[in-house]
Amino acid sequence: MKYIFTQLGENEISVNSCNSWPQRIRLRILGLPKSRMTTYKIDIYKNNEGNTARFALGINGKNPLLAVGLNPSTADDSKPDMTITKIMGFANRNGFDGFVMLNLYPQRATFQKDVDIKLNEEYQEFNWKTIEDYLASYTNANVLAAWGEPINTRIYLRDSLVHIDKLMHKYKAEWLQIRNMTKSGHPRHPSRAAYDLAFKKMEMTNYIRAL
Repeated sequence: MKYIFTQLGENEISVNSCNSWPQRIRLRILGLPKSRMTTYKIDIYKNNEGNTARFALGINGKNPLLAVGLNPSTADDSKPDMTITKIMGFANRNGFDGFVMLNLYPQRATFQKDVDIKLNEEYQEFNWKTIEDYLASYTNANVLAAWGEPINTRIYLRDSLVHIDKLMHKYKAEWLQIRNMTKSGHPRHPSRAAYDLAFKKMEMTNYIRAL
C-alpha cells in the first residue's frame, strides 16, 4: 500500500491511496513555507518483533513536534492512520519540520476495550526509555498531549502520564494542547480537531490532579 502526500498549492497537501481509505484527505497548512513532510517517508520506527507494540514512529527533523497519544493503532512505517495523518498536518501548519509519535502505552489496539487490562511491565519500561531518549535528543521540546478522553479507562495510563511528566521536567520540555480542553476536561485528540485550532500551553500539574 502506498500513500502519497501531494502538494496541492501553497496552502494545502492531500493524501491519496489506492484503496478506499483514505480516498483523499486534505491537510491545510496555511501561511507556512513548504515542508519536507510532503511524502510519507518514515525514518523513525521502533516496534516489537511481532509488531503488536509500537514505541515510536516519525520523521526526523531539526525541530520536530513530539506527540504523546494513548496507544498506537494501525500506522506503521509504510502507511499512516488518521491520527498520524492529522499529527503531520498539525506539525506542518505550526512550523515543525518533523514529528515523533509516542504513547502512554505501546500496545497496538484500534479500540480502547482491547487495550491490556493488566500492564505489560516489560513493554512499558521500554516505552518510557524510548520517550526519555527523544526528550533527551530534543532539549526544550514541544510535546503535544494527544490522548483524548479515554485516559481514565486504565489506572496505569494515568501512572504513565505522571512518569512522562517527570521526564518532561527533567529535559525542560513543554506540554502543548490543541486549543481548549474538551467538555470533560481532557486534551483534544488530533483526529477530532480542526486544523484551524491553535496550539496552546497545557497546565499539566492541574490536569493530573484532576484525573
